[in-house]
Amino acid sequence: MTTATLAYKTVQSKVTSINLLKVNWKIFYFFGVLICFAMLVFYVFLINQLTGGTYAIKDYNRQISKLTSENKILEDNFAKSQFLGSVQEKTQTLGFEKTTKVKYIQLPDTSLAKAK
Repeated sequence: MTTATLAYKTVQSKVTSINLLKVNWKIFYFFGVLICFAMLVFYVFLINQLTGGTYAIKDYNRQISKLTSENKILEDNFAKSQFLGSVQEKTQTLGFEKTTKVKYIQLPDTSLAKAK
C-alpha cells in the first residue's frame, strides 16, 4: 500500500508540473470567432472581386464581337469602294458617259420574221 501511495505522489507531482500552462478559454474563443469573422469578410470581398471581373470580361467580349462585325462591314465597304473607284476610272478613260434619258422601243408582237 505504501508503494501505491508513493507512486501516486510522484504521478501527482508530474501532473501538476504539466498543468503549469493555463489557457484563458474566453480569450481563446473570442480570438477564434474574430478570426472566423475576418475570414468571412475577406471571402465576401474576394467573391465580389471575382464576380466584377467576370462581368467585365463578358462586357469586353461583347465589345470585341461588336467591333469585329463592324470591322468586317468596313472591310467590305472599302473593297467595294476600291472596286467601284477603279471601274469609274476605266469608264472615263474609255469615253463612256452617264445616261440621262432612256428611251424604250416598242416592238409589235407580229414584227418577228416569219419563215415561209
